[in-house]
Amino acid sequence: MVSVSHSLERRLILGIESSCDETAVALVRQDRTIFAQRIASQEEEHAPYGGVVPEIAARAHAERLAPMLEAVMDDAGLSLADVDAIAATAGPGLIGGVMVGLVSGKALAMAADKPLLAINHLEGHALSPRLADASLEFPYLLLLVSGGHCQILSVEGVGQYQRLATTIDDALGEAFDKTAKILGLGYPGGPAVERLATEGDASAVPLPRPLKGSKEPHFSFAGLKSAVLRAADSGLHKPADIAASFQQAAVDCLIDRLEMALNTAGPFPALVVAGGVAANQTVRGALETLAEKHNMRFTAPPLALCTDNAAMIAWAGCERLAVDPDFAGDPLDLKARPRWPLDPEAEAVRGAGVKA
Repeated sequence: MVSVSHSLERRLILGIESSCDETAVALVRQDRTIFAQRIASQEEEHAPYGGVVPEIAARAHAERLAPMLEAVMDDAGLSLADVDAIAATAGPGLIGGVMVGLVSGKALAMAADKPLLAINHLEGHALSPRLADASLEFPYLLLLVSGGHCQILSVEGVGQYQRLATTIDDALGEAFDKTAKILGLGYPGGPAVERLATEGDASAVPLPRPLKGSKEPHFSFAGLKSAVLRAADSGLHKPADIAASFQQAAVDCLIDRLEMALNTAGPFPALVVAGGVAANQTVRGALETLAEKHNMRFTAPPLALCTDNAAMIAWAGCERLAVDPDFAGDPLDLKARPRWPLDPEAEAVRGAGVKA
């Protein structure tokens, strides 16, 4: 058995993540040691539909979570008695999946008499770079890009976030998935589009850059998706050229909006990217170039921490306990939240961006 220290600086957190289509469990200690982690993908279940079906996702979480919890404990050679707190995603996300993970976290907390830490999934992403990089300090400028969210945030500390921009319609990850579906690339779409783009000419297809140059600080990708559909339906372009041109248009939008954020809210010592789209190497390369231009440090978590995972949820719990070591836990009657903004004081924006 592994010896586990329970000092305030080295407490062990069990993390549970189930907000979308990955069932994940991890054990993380406050010194950044990841004792064990497992992620079960649902790609096969959702592939026939070209996207995530909420009911199927929730059912898969319910079937897989208990065996995964047992497996992670076995992997680490630990028991629930060795854990100091249970951190579970409480939102935002597909409500059925969130409920599965949160209810499981509540049950474990109650059975083992451990504190429950209800974690905002977005905060998990926002703090995940600090799990991989102990030298990353607050504040930093964060680009959070995933299948459901596209935001620019000033991360000033644990629980301290100022939203500088969000999407007024679709998230970039969703745009990648829809582009993949239009091109018949299957699911998950993001990696498929990135692979095909390497074979194409990024300047071959004239696609729009929504809101580029606009005084409005936010993102918009709905029009870009529509343009991709028109280009595909025209029969005039190779799929690889469409993929490459789409990816470049998306990158141009990201860089333009980040430039605006830096000009209005900067400077920042570091530029950080997190979320599933952060795994895209073209996106990473463009962000690294932008950071160099502004004399900023660029930080991105390793690929394993970009997509939804439980290590980031456990780490967010570690961060909370580091700020308040005496925190007794969240109430066991708290509800799962399909929407949960990191910056609740941010002004609502036109379109669907209010959900962010």
